[in-house]
Amino acid sequence: MAEILLLPFGSAGDVFPFIWLGRHLRARGHRVRMITACLFEEQARKAGIEFIGLGRPEEFEAMIRDPRIWKLGHGTKVVFEFAAQAVEPYLAAIEGCGKVDLMLAPVTCFGARLAREKHGVPLITVHLQPAVFLSVHETPLLHPAMKVLRAMPVWFKRALFSLPNPVDLFALPKLRKICAAHGVKPPKSLWREWWDSPDGVLALFPEWFAKPQPDWPQNLLQWGFPLEDLAKEQALKPELQAFLIEGERPVVFTPGSANVQAARFFAVAADAVKRVGCRAVFVTRETSQVPANLPPSIITADYAPFSTLLKHAAVFVHHGGIGTMSQSLAAGVPQLIMHMAHDQPDNADRVERMGAGIGLSVRQFKPERVARELKRLLSDAAIQEAAMHCAHLIADAPEPGALMEWIEGRARQPR
Repeated sequence: MAEILLLPFGSAGDVFPFIWLGRHLRARGHRVRMITACLFEEQARKAGIEFIGLGRPEEFEAMIRDPRIWKLGHGTKVVFEFAAQAVEPYLAAIEGCGKVDLMLAPVTCFGARLAREKHGVPLITVHLQPAVFLSVHETPLLHPAMKVLRAMPVWFKRALFSLPNPVDLFALPKLRKICAAHGVKPPKSLWREWWDSPDGVLALFPEWFAKPQPDWPQNLLQWGFPLEDLAKEQALKPELQAFLIEGERPVVFTPGSANVQAARFFAVAADAVKRVGCRAVFVTRETSQVPANLPPSIITADYAPFSTLLKHAAVFVHHGGIGTMSQSLAAGVPQLIMHMAHDQPDNADRVERMGAGIGLSVRQFKPERVARELKRLLSDAAIQEAAMHCAHLIADAPEPGALMEWIEGRARQPR
């Protein structure tokens, strides 16, 4: 039995894949502990995973309520600034665990990488989306302007990517001071030296969604989507179940579990639903964002497992987070994505290229445009067929036994 730490950083879409990993590792007899923001304790413990909480709920709320978090070009800066602030809390929690044989963490958990360099604990970097691979061969669409960059020759992109990376400006100055305080040689560049662990890199998305490129890490294993949403522990609420069986398949709208600045999203959604004349489900943790006096054709839910809810949906309208998007692909439901920042533009672009949905920017997300695209998604047989094809690909994915063996092979041998 190995002592394994899971160290996600971020919102539910960042944490749930690690719960999925924890379920399977526990089933193989390992002791699994999760260290992350304290408000995810209930979800982790429901899945049977030991939990060590960091910080206070208001600290996580401060990050998601920062008005910059969903703005293109600014959101990544906010995330990396908070990631730098979390380095020492993560490191202290790791050191408090005593014997550790393996850590799994995203690149934003710099405390895990610091623990690797300080104590020699093996670390697997877990990438949840292809947008983190800044390849010169298939360049991710992190900004609309990068569509032009994609057309540039490889030599030009290689020269451009050799320049200082903006992420180093966001977190590296603080991280260098922390490394010095712990006797660890700081990296000259987070992107070039700390982005991928030498012990192993795990990409949790399939090859048909993002084909591996020659400049991706050589020590990488690519797998399928984790598709964790705690559906085993939480059923749909009775009032939502009743709504779903009362009429035609609704359109499901969500701006993301961490989005508490989505009043405009739901105002546009309500207007578009009225124009189309369809039924709808609005999903948001902060229901005060939803317009008052909605008609009976729209119901609001503070949480619903998408793997269950989307079986009843006609179209899924969302923000383009990788976890939300993959649940839509798994359900075979056409998608309308209002992408804002982070990996969302790239995810939306990939869905469009597969023919399984449509992407819109925040500026394009207006009632008349949304209504027009909804009508298309509800009637276009080609898009519906492409969405179902993705569902079949996901259903044919292998069992995770080989993945677990690969992870186990990177742990310290039990002492």
